[in-house]
Amino acid sequence: MAPGSALIPRLMDLSPGTEALRYCFALPARPESVAVARRMTRARLDEWRLDDDAHDAAILIVSELITNAVVHTASSRVVCELRCLDNRLRIAVQDQGHQPGGPQLCRSADDEHGRGLLLVDAMCSAWGSRDAGNGSGRIVWAELPHGSERSC
Repeated sequence: MAPGSALIPRLMDLSPGTEALRYCFALPARPESVAVARRMTRARLDEWRLDDDAHDAAILIVSELITNAVVHTASSRVVCELRCLDNRLRIAVQDQGHQPGGPQLCRSADDEHGRGLLLVDAMCSAWGSRDAGNGSGRIVWAELPHGSERSC
C-alpha cells in the first residue's frame, strides 16, 4: 500500500500546528525480511534526509528489532513503524506473539541471545517494550535524536 493511504499516512496530525512524518510497513516473519526491512528503512530515511549518524543507527536498530521478532516469536508477520517528530525518530516493531517477560539484554558475553539489544541500548536515547493488547503480540520501540535538513 502506498504512503498516504488510510493505513500508511505520510503525515500524521498530532495537534494543531504539529505534524509528524510516519511510515509503516508489514513483512512476513522470515529471515529474508530483515534485508527487505533495511532497504525500506534506508529508502524512507533518505527521503526524510536524516543526518548520517541517526540514519545508520536507525537502519541497524530496525535490523535488530526485526531479527528478534523473526527469531524469538511465532509470528507470521511483523510490522515496523518509523515516526519522525521534533528531531526524534521513533522506531517500533510489532510481532504477533511473544515469550513472557519480553526482550532482555544479555547479562554476559557468553549469553547466546540478547547481544543485539545491547547495540540498540547503546545507540538510542531510550527503548522499551509493551504488550500490543488483546494478546496480539508485543511492540518493541527505540528512540533516536537526530538532526536533519528538514525539521521532522
